[in-house]
Amino acid sequence: MSLYVMPITKLSGIGEKRASLFRKLGINSVGDMITYYPRAYDNWACTTPICELADGERYVVRARVSTPVSSTRISGGRLLAKLSVSDETGSMNLVFFNNKYISSMLRCGEEYCFMGRVTRDRFGVQMTSPEFAAAATADAMTPVYNLTAGLTNRVLVKAAKEALSMLPEVIKDPLPYDILHRYDLCPLSYALTNIHFPCDVGAMERARRRLIFEELLTLNLGMRLMKSRSREDTAVHMPTDYTGEFIKTLPFELTGAQKRAVADCVNDMRDKPSPMNRLIQGDVGSGKTAVCAAVCYHTVKNGYQAAFMAPTEILAQQHFETFSKMFDGTGVRIELLTGSMTAAEKRKTRERIENGESDIVIGTHALLSESTVFLNLGCAITDEQHRFGVAQRAKLASKGEHPHVLVLSATPIPRTLGLIIYGDLDITIIDELPPGRTEIDTLYIHEDKRDRALGFIKKQVDEGRQAYIVCPLVEEGEGDMELHSANDYAAELMLGAFRDCPVGILHGKMKAKEKEEVMARFAKNEIAILVATTVVEVGVDVKNATVMMIENAERFGLSTLHQLRGRVGRGRYKSYCILVSDNRGESTELRLGTMCRTNNGFEIADMDLKLRGPGDFFGNRQHGLPQLAIADFSDTETLAQSQEAAEYLLKISPDLSDDAMRPLRAKIRQLFATTENTMN
Repeated sequence: MSLYVMPITKLSGIGEKRASLFRKLGINSVGDMITYYPRAYDNWACTTPICELADGERYVVRARVSTPVSSTRISGGRLLAKLSVSDETGSMNLVFFNNKYISSMLRCGEEYCFMGRVTRDRFGVQMTSPEFAAAATADAMTPVYNLTAGLTNRVLVKAAKEALSMLPEVIKDPLPYDILHRYDLCPLSYALTNIHFPCDVGAMERARRRLIFEELLTLNLGMRLMKSRSREDTAVHMPTDYTGEFIKTLPFELTGAQKRAVADCVNDMRDKPSPMNRLIQGDVGSGKTAVCAAVCYHTVKNGYQAAFMAPTEILAQQHFETFSKMFDGTGVRIELLTGSMTAAEKRKTRERIENGESDIVIGTHALLSESTVFLNLGCAITDEQHRFGVAQRAKLASKGEHPHVLVLSATPIPRTLGLIIYGDLDITIIDELPPGRTEIDTLYIHEDKRDRALGFIKKQVDEGRQAYIVCPLVEEGEGDMELHSANDYAAELMLGAFRDCPVGILHGKMKAKEKEEVMARFAKNEIAILVATTVVEVGVDVKNATVMMIENAERFGLSTLHQLRGRVGRGRYKSYCILVSDNRGESTELRLGTMCRTNNGFEIADMDLKLRGPGDFFGNRQHGLPQLAIADFSDTETLAQSQEAAEYLLKISPDLSDDAMRPLRAKIRQLFATTENTMN
């Protein structure tokens, strides 16, 4: 019987009641317990002499009990137990509450290891309710697991030991021998034992590296197999390249990066039997819209329709206006379809789409409706990729016979991560900005300079410009009381610094229609200063906005700060980003200093990955990626090695059908079992 089938109740001391607590941690089987890895370790062998203990720090102290336990009752009927322990350098007091067995557990004259936080006062050094173990048995590293209410670490340690004892003597290693040898990886049996109960730090690190490598390799292979299997033959053929004809009509010159992006798309659409499935990733203002327009023109001239889906109505409206200007005089018919249109308007628009009277349809989720039918959809484009799931992208593509698919993202992501996050897509990066676009000046100030910053914003508004002020919270009570909330801050500004200016509020708790109305008023300059949360990270293009001020800037990832900064600097006016933070820590200084030093989104993304890990790129944006147990995408070296190993294995066996790859295929199925991307 597989340990992944064997229920957790097979372990001693785990009945149905306790098993329900294990399930809260995602541990349903004995196999799940084995792959429920520790989050940290208590190293009992790393001891500190009593004379070197610092106030407020956590230590392990090896000492001998020097006085008997003294117990007294204190207020509330609680039992207070005290004793002293000593080593060659000094003595320390121990205090325990409500432990009537402590006198029989700690014997005078015997040596123990004590682990806990130290306090120092005029009475000396003290530990309160420390963990302890006999010195003779406290020479190993003890795993520390993530817990849930009702389960102690001791219970999980016991369960992990018993689960490991049930492993067969010989474990079939999913990694081929040449991969183990090439990357100097330990065998699976060694890794599983030493990730839970390592004999020393070196053994733990060796086990971790092996398991991280295996998980990243499994993820890489799974995503690449999905990519190869998703390429069905397309019925959409576009043999003639019309993009040069369109580019000549533009009143500006495309950058080299834009031309390469257009060429990538055309080559996909002309030369391959399967549909294009490409991501165009480019910083704010890099010219992705012009590339899309060229692709749409190419589609229409080859006899097909194009659909362009935006995440909000105001963005769809903006794209509609931009496309209408770009295609003026070309004979290409542009259509807008959004949810707020009247039933009659939507019906007539859908009739034109179905009859082929519309060439390019720009819209919101309304494009996904069953009643939206295309005559011959040839290219489906989604803007701001992270706002749409894989399923929504697929639903838009289902409106045609395997049409070409193009997705856009203004969120810079390091290439190593992009290969995984967008594993089913080919990637084109637009890595240069059009000429003439002025760089945004970024300033990092402490809170004592806020009034000067507000005065600067007031001056910009008096000159006819507009500004954003971003806060981390919607209202007080959501978190740290020191953090600014959008509602309270807006009220404060309306009554104070900006009492003569129209101030608006925008946050995620507002209804979609309310948000659209506020952004529309801001776009028309009816609102001069918009106080908002990060809901404006992706928003309408307001060319008149010249200042982005971000409160408590240390609370945001660099990639989020960069997206927010991209809301300004879109017109002809000099623009500024002001980062406000009173956190003077070294990490904050480094991170916010990076924002002041560069406007390059990909450089910022790399720094964010190193400093914060991958959370800023993922969070709720994974859209089908499986949950990883131990790997961390910020480990770029192992990530790169795993991608190299995946390419090597797929050269040997493109579909991993060789018998030697069978254990690896099983690992891929297991990893993807809980996602919408389950492999067949």
